[in-house]
Amino acid sequence: MSERRFAVITGGGTASGAFMALAVAEALTQRGHARSEITLVGSSRGQESLLLADSGFPLQFLSGRGIARRLDVRTSARNAAALLGLFWATLRAGAALVRRRPRVVVSVGGYASLPAGLSALALGVPLVNVTVDAVPGATSRLLGRFARANAITFPGTRLPRAVVTGAPVRGDVHAVSRSADEVAAARAALGLSADRALVAIVGGSLGAGRLNEAARALADDWAERDDLSVLHATGRRNFEAAAAAAVRPGALEYKVVPFIDDVPSLYAAADVVVCRAGAVTVAELAVAGVPAILVPLPGAPGDHQTHNARILADAGAAVVVTDEECTGERLAQLLEPLLADPVGLSAMAASARGLGRPNAAARVAELVEIHAA
Repeated sequence: MSERRFAVITGGGTASGAFMALAVAEALTQRGHARSEITLVGSSRGQESLLLADSGFPLQFLSGRGIARRLDVRTSARNAAALLGLFWATLRAGAALVRRRPRVVVSVGGYASLPAGLSALALGVPLVNVTVDAVPGATSRLLGRFARANAITFPGTRLPRAVVTGAPVRGDVHAVSRSADEVAAARAALGLSADRALVAIVGGSLGAGRLNEAARALADDWAERDDLSVLHATGRRNFEAAAAAAVRPGALEYKVVPFIDDVPSLYAAADVVVCRAGAVTVAELAVAGVPAILVPLPGAPGDHQTHNARILADAGAAVVVTDEECTGERLAQLLEPLLADPVGLSAMAASARGLGRPNAAARVAELVEIHAA
C-alpha cells in the first residue's frame, strides 16, 4: 500500500547535516505540512539515528559510506565495497520513493544524500539540492547539475539554477540572544561557573584529533588560571581516550564531554568557540553571534572549509588558524588578548551576527514548495 508524502529530505552523515535536514523539515511544518508527510532519509552509519530519533518525523536509514580519495590496495577494496553499498542503497531508496510518491525530494548534501537523490532523478521526482559549502562537494556537484533548483549559502557558489538562501539552521539557534541572564543560565545548564570567561573547543560529532591535542595542551598551560573555564567536546569516538588523558588542573575549570547536544546553550555560554569550519557550523556561529577561532579541516574537498572560514574572518567575526598551527601554545597566544578585550569580542559578535541568515530554512522551504510537482 502506498504512503503518499509531500517531501523526502535526504542527507547527513554528520551532526550538522542531520540538524540541517531537521531545520528544513521544521520549516515545512511551519508552512502547514504535517510531520507525517515529511520523511527524513539518512545514513545508518551517520549521526542521524541518534539525533533524529525523537524528531517526530518518519525516518529511514540507508547503508553506505563515503568514497575515500586515496590510491592504495586497501582503500580500493574499501571503495569497491562502498560502491556496492551505494548501489544497494539506491535500489532501496528508489523502492521507497515509488511507495511514498513524494512531490519533491530535498538533498542537504553528504554521501547519505546520493542514493535518494539519484533515485529522484531516475524517477522524475523534482529535486531541490541544498549546498552549504562555498565550494560544492562531489555529491552536490553531481545532483546540482540536474536539480530543479540549488539553494546555496554563499553568493558565487558555482551551480546552475542557484538561489542564495543561506544555510538552514535550527530554530533554537535563532533564539540565542547572549544576554547576561542567558549567559548565566546557559553556563549553569552546561555545569559550568557563571563568573568565569568560557572557551569552548569543539571537534564536532566525530571529533578532531588536532583540536583534542590542542585543548589538552591549552588546559595544561592554563592550569593555574582561576578566571577561566574550558569546555572540551572530544567527539564520541574519541571521548574515552581523551578523558583518560585529561589533565587535572587545580584552578582552571576544565570539563571534558563527548558531545554537546545542547548547542544553543553552548553558543549562549561561550565567549569564544574554537572549532572546524563546516558551513553549517559557520552559519550557526553567525546567526548566534559568537566570536570564533576556526581551524579548517585539512584535505577537505576543494578546501571548502578554508573558504567558509574566510567569510567570517574577512568580516572580522573570526580568526583562522591552520590545522598545522593549531597547538595549545598558539591557541593561548590568540585567546588571551581576545578574552582581555570585551569590547573587541562584542565587535566580533556583532560582525558575526551581521552575516547571519536566520530565515534560511524558511527560504529553502519556500523554494521546495515552488518546485514540488
